[in-house]
Amino acid sequence: MKNKCLFSSLLLTSLILAALVLSPMDLPAPDVTFKTIYGEKIELKKLKGKPVIVTFWATDCASCIKEISHLIDLYKEFHPQGLEIIAVAMYYDPPNHVVNMSKAKQIPYEIALDLTAQHAFAFNQVELIPATFLISPKGNIIMQNTGLFDMPDMKQQIENLITG
Repeated sequence: MKNKCLFSSLLLTSLILAALVLSPMDLPAPDVTFKTIYGEKIELKKLKGKPVIVTFWATDCASCIKEISHLIDLYKEFHPQGLEIIAVAMYYDPPNHVVNMSKAKQIPYEIALDLTAQHAFAFNQVELIPATFLISPKGNIIMQNTGLFDMPDMKQQIENLITG
């Protein structure tokens, strides 16, 4: 009986978590100010009116490195139409590694440091990376993805935000 109860409880928890992960979102983005690797400040609320991707990453994360080329492609295609991208390096990533990687990959979008993990905490306690958030021009998180995002789906969502 205990095993059956435990199984039922685990199944219910799994279903709830799957619904949260797979369901569309529409939550206000946190009111945060990022500090870039060059010391500039970016207030997320001042980007209202534009679609924004906030992605959490680290220089020692293979999937994160793989995703950089996709983010560069999205930036080149959609930045002229208003898309902003902010890549937030995880708190444990040494700043010099982040700067070196940004130069080596010639990353054109903004890169911020999260030295105290306050941004990761503000964005639903990000622990697993890459973690990508798509924010609508209204300032709401409309998509959250952990792991590599689906490029065609992301392009479609950005196009919808820009033309919508």
